[in-house]
Amino acid sequence: MSRKKVIVKKKDRKDKANQEYKKHTKRFQTVRGMRDILPQDQPYWQKIRRVVEKVAHDFNYQRIDMPIVEFVELFEKGTGSTTDIVEKEMFKFKTRGGDNVCLRPEGTPSVVRAYLQHGMQSYSKPVKLFYIGPMYRYDRPQEGRFREFFHFGFEAIGERDAILDAQLIQLALRIFKSIGLKNISLQLNSIGCRECRTNYNNLLTSYFNNRKKALCMDCKKRLKKNPLRILDCKEEKCTHVVFQAPQTIDHLCSECKGHFTMLLECLDEIEVSYAINPCLVRGLDYYTKTVFEFWPQEFEDGAQSSLGGGGRYDYLVKTLGGSDTPAVGFACGIDRMVLEMRKQDTKAYYPSSPKVYLAQLGNLAKKKSLKIFEELERNGIMVAESFGKGNLGSQFRQANQLGVSIVLILGQREALDETVILKDMESGSQEVVTFEQVTKEVKKRINKNAKSAKRTVARKSGRRNKRKK
Repeated sequence: MSRKKVIVKKKDRKDKANQEYKKHTKRFQTVRGMRDILPQDQPYWQKIRRVVEKVAHDFNYQRIDMPIVEFVELFEKGTGSTTDIVEKEMFKFKTRGGDNVCLRPEGTPSVVRAYLQHGMQSYSKPVKLFYIGPMYRYDRPQEGRFREFFHFGFEAIGERDAILDAQLIQLALRIFKSIGLKNISLQLNSIGCRECRTNYNNLLTSYFNNRKKALCMDCKKRLKKNPLRILDCKEEKCTHVVFQAPQTIDHLCSECKGHFTMLLECLDEIEVSYAINPCLVRGLDYYTKTVFEFWPQEFEDGAQSSLGGGGRYDYLVKTLGGSDTPAVGFACGIDRMVLEMRKQDTKAYYPSSPKVYLAQLGNLAKKKSLKIFEELERNGIMVAESFGKGNLGSQFRQANQLGVSIVLILGQREALDETVILKDMESGSQEVVTFEQVTKEVKKRINKNAKSAKRTVARKSGRRNKRKK
């Protein structure tokens, strides 16, 4: 066999091996539209979760966790059979028992289902609930939009007064401010109730029928099913037509007009800025009266930029089998909020770092270290360690990287004597203490170092103030 043929055969084998490798590695990647939230990203997510929990407590909202899998009919009836979510975006499948189920695409119908299923109608009104969790929509992935995405949401069920709408907006803005987001624009509109919306829909249908050729294919279908949703279309050709369409707030009944006026007066009272956006309708069928969204101010339109939104849904409880019950709520996308936090360079949440490092050498020392570690943790002292490492040098390097102020060293001799070498990383001094003394001595050193750090900060601050004078 010629040398040339041998080289070609080797190359073919190599190419085949590369193809096999790529084939197998691709199998173990995330599914399109899904992703991992890595440790370096978690501080942003953790900050949002902590703020949401704190604000929920301050406003007296109680947490509810709903299942990820629900019956398809819940969203067909609740969200609307003609919405994009139901028509195009739901992850639907059949169970082995033949039930039509889906991965939940949003939270509000699930909350209302839980409200009815568990007899919350008997609770004092309004029933205030909030949730945090994943949602699923089979949509085209893009920046800030994944097929698995995360929402937090707040729902107040059982009260029709516009002051609840205002308070929920106030709550949402408190969350944005506490997270550190600035320049968030509140977009407001009222889409009326069933009574006044019928006349408005007729007017809208007439307007769009005269301009049907200028609409996109989706909006031509919406014209027959729900003309109001054309106002929410982000296609450029449709936005030009929508711009001159009749506005909802000009065709409200007296009750809806009074409700919207009360909302605006409440927002003025608490000095919340807002922009009335006549094209804002939201993409879900259950909304009535108030609708609102939160946009970063650098965006001039809401296309793919809304951080969240909501509104009033006074008919949803009845639609899903309950009595006539008003309600209002909103939800925000955590994925997009994290993106905005990064853009605005806001501070993430980093938990307290450990002040103590536990270094050990030898099997007996490792065993004894577990007991010391547990004792320190039980007394509220955060401890870093690396039980898998047997080399003291590598453990000290890790202690330096973590910036701890105290290192506890436990070797074979110390393990036998039941003592620990306590090394102060600030001064470099070290002393031997017994197992019984170690917690007390560590606490004393931590307090001493904390006081020393405060004095240093105070001295530096004093020098800065003198320079300014």
